[in-house]
Order: sequence, then structure tokens, then C-alpha cells
Amino acid sequence: MANLAQLIASHGRLLVLDAASTRVQVGLLRAASPAAWRSADDEAGTAIFAGAAAVLKEAKLTIADIDALVFCQGPGSMLGTRTVAMALRTWQVLKPRPAYAYQSLAVAARFAWTQTPRAFAVIADARRDTWHQQAVGTDGGLAPLQRVAATGLPAGELLTPEHFRAWAQPPRPATPCSYDLARIFPTLAAGDYFHAATAPDAFQHEAPAYKKWSAQVHSAASAPLPRRQ
Repeated sequence: MANLAQLIASHGRLLVLDAASTRVQVGLLRAASPAAWRSADDEAGTAIFAGAAAVLKEAKLTIADIDALVFCQGPGSMLGTRTVAMALRTWQVLKPRPAYAYQSLAVAARFAWTQTPRAFAVIADARRDTWHQQAVGTDGGLAPLQRVAATGLPAGELLTPEHFRAWAQPPRPATPCSYDLARIFPTLAAGDYFHAATAPDAFQHEAPAYKKWSAQVHSAASAPLPRRQ
């Protein structure tokens, strides 16, 4: 794990990509320059590349000048996070460089806690009547990310990041909280919110399971006999 200050000091130029919400965000972070951010409500396959092109052009840089890539692996839009992962893998083929991942609910929780320190939980819809849950203690410490049933959400204050898709209403009200990375990232300088990702991909609570398929050739002999009337 590493904090943002260490990443900037070690690598110099970071390109940040986040498509966890319906508002795609792209940032350029440099050691001796103000951060530059772009956001758009377009679909991820368009907004990621348009945003990256805009911040790089403004800084008179190209993607080859970027020393490390930083991305949100989720939870959030599976299509968005996978589109980001695809872009990063493509750019790493053109020029190998380190990639670092962060978790959306953790950084949203950190920012909300810095505004008003207290205990709460940040949640996002995980579908099938389950919720991603990031609990925060009164001291700002983060519990492990969990996926729980709607009935298993904790008592106390619930927050949910703005612009995150939801297919169901939580069992009790959740207050929207900021997911504006231009405001959130300055609060991440000292915390260990980033980890190296050798193969960028979308976050999943567990690895997908696949059922083995056995091919069977259909023939007249294997077809069921017609029922007698």
C-alpha cells in the first residue's frame, strides 16, 4: 500500500482514471504543478479517452510522458471500471509503467470523514438485494469492504456516493456524499489508499466461478421418445 504523496514523489506524473460512477473523471497529478481534472457524463468508452486527451494536451504532454497510472477498480459501474482497465492494459503494452488501484467507497468515506469526523458507513448498490458497505470508525479508520444483504446494513448513518447507479432503494434513507475527485484527492496525501496492480481489472468480492460444460452430440438415439397418447 502507498499514499498519494509517495506516488507523486516516486513517479512525478500520474494519470488518474475513474469510471465507477456515471460521471467519468480523469486527472493529471504532477509534483510541481497544480492538479488538472476533467469530468464528463458521457459513456466511459468515450469520456475516458477524451478526458485523458484534454488534460494531456493542456499540459503539453502525451500518454508516453506519464510515469504511472492510477485507477478506480470499484465498486461501481462494472462496465466503466472494465473499460478503464482495458485502456490501462493497452497503454502498458505501448509503454510498460506501474499502475495503482484505489477503492471508490474508501476514498469517498475518507473525504466525508475529513469534513465531519464521526462513525458512518458508505454504501453502493451491489444488485440482487445486496450492498457494498464501507464502514468508518469515529477515528477515521476503515473496516474491510463488505457485501451484505439489505437487512444486514449497520445501524447508524448511511451515505451513498453521488452519481453512482442504483437499481434498488436502501432499506432506510442514505444521504448522498461527494464523489468529486478534485476535492477528494487532496485528502488522500497521507493515507494508504493505493496498491500496485500488475494486471488492472475491475474489483470483485470473489473470483467468478464457471460451471464446466460437457459437449454432447444430439442424435436420434439420444433424443427423448415421444410420449404415447
